Amino acid sequence: MAKELDQLLKQTSEWLRGVGPMSDIVMSSRIRLARNLESFPFATRANKSSQAGVLQAVKEALLHCEALKQPLIFEMASLDEVDRQFLVERHLVSREQIVHTDHKAVAIGLGEVISIMINEEDHLRIQVMQSGLNLEDAWGLIDALDDELSELLPYAYSSDWGYLTCCPTNTGTGLRGSVMAHLPALVITKQISKVLHTITKLGLTARGLFGEGTEASGNFFQISNQVSMGRSEDEIIESIDRILKEVIHQEQAAREALMTNNRAQLEDRIWRAFGILRYAKTMSSTEALDLFSAVRLGVDLKIMNGLDRSIVNELFLFSQPAHLQKLEAKSLSAKDRDLTRAQLIRQRLGGKS
Repeated sequence: MAKELDQLLKQTSEWLRGVGPMSDIVMSSRIRLARNLESFPFATRANKSSQAGVLQAVKEALLHCEALKQPLIFEMASLDEVDRQFLVERHLVSREQIVHTDHKAVAIGLGEVISIMINEEDHLRIQVMQSGLNLEDAWGLIDALDDELSELLPYAYSSDWGYLTCCPTNTGTGLRGSVMAHLPALVITKQISKVLHTITKLGLTARGLFGEGTEASGNFFQISNQVSMGRSEDEIIESIDRILKEVIHQEQAAREALMTNNRAQLEDRIWRAFGILRYAKTMSSTEALDLFSAVRLGVDLKIMNGLDRSIVNELFLFSQPAHLQKLEAKSLSAKDRDLTRAQLIRQRLGGKS
């Protein structure tokens, strides 16, 4: 099991490939569907026996699923704490999925484009990731997968209410669309609060890097719809796409204003961040995210030549606590992680080791 999990270290997560539409601002797009099986009680009423039944039924169905051929399946209870956190850092499972791990699992498809959480808040949390602003392609993939799974695993569905879910805000389509946006210029120019307030009034919500309950770190914001009932899948996706394009326009305008009116100060911020990353001897994950944000902005604005966005994205992921410990193949204290993180970054950026 651990050896299969280590395979993921050798590949780039879909959400960090750094390609696709608007990928200088939008890191990734995700469509997630909440589904429950009609023949089993919801998680709030489930006992261990019914949870085990859900897990077994889903695992058997996945053997016959053409859209998800030969997935890697990991049961949470069989993984140690570092391995579970590793999956959170790769955005393959939620933080809730790694708590109370009995009969919980995740199925991961090729390239980490598709992942299916089993026995999270709902029996199934199906997600598809695409790099850049690409909700339409993500929807096309997950729609086909959902159709196939519905034939193998009959869903809890009401002709009046739609797909039935544990949380009322997911009932209906059960769809949550989200994008991971990098908005440093709006933060620097102190416009971010106004922008986030506006999108909230328009039915979206902004969370931190790892979803619900997390703060925005490194100027990364996960923006998604708040409810799914009463609207079709196409309407939800169109609304998110339209609003995000306006947010992107605001970020682009803020970047242009900084380049025009405060270029020297902006370049100073970017090169100072790069200098710290390249030579620091110890570094926390929070500090690293903030510095990576500045350097990524420098790359995207072509202030920094010779440094590829993919390198910054790779460091962004591999400097996370669980990834560091997987790379080192051992448990590290917080102090040792800070030392190892700084060393890794120095080596990758060509600084002194």
